[in-house]
Amino acid sequence: MSTIHLKTIIKADIHTVFDLARDIDLHQKSTFKTGEKAIAGRTSGLIEEGETVTWRAKHLGIYQTHTSKIVSMEKPYQFTDMMLKGTFKSFKHQHIFNQEGKNTIMTDILEFESPFGIIGKLFNHFFLKNYMKNFLVERNKLIKITAESKSHKVAT
Repeated sequence: MSTIHLKTIIKADIHTVFDLARDIDLHQKSTFKTGEKAIAGRTSGLIEEGETVTWRAKHLGIYQTHTSKIVSMEKPYQFTDMMLKGTFKSFKHQHIFNQEGKNTIMTDILEFESPFGIIGKLFNHFFLKNYMKNFLVERNKLIKITAESKSHKVAT
């Protein structure tokens, strides 16, 4: 199993950042490079606890689908999604939010495992972990830009 820990400091309030992190439409904008599109379940707006979303995207030259369910949510402090169907053997993504002064610390903890035994483990180690981290970094950049832009408009 591979684990990615990623912290992003955002100059905005926790409620804004929390809502942007679960915004299906913003997620689709952040993943334009892979053409990621919500095709079933919640396909736009803010995803809620107990809801599912099925994504279709082109990763590594292959179209794939991935269905996740929000298995826990404590607004505005955390939510967790888990894969129900997809190409991974397992996939769990915790989204954690803490307010520190005027900043929100957004923490991603992504745990995933590829199928195919030792070959999958080698693929995770040498390629997939870095690919997934970069995917999260791009997503978080857009959340940060959007949140800080909204925060600036409110403050002025």
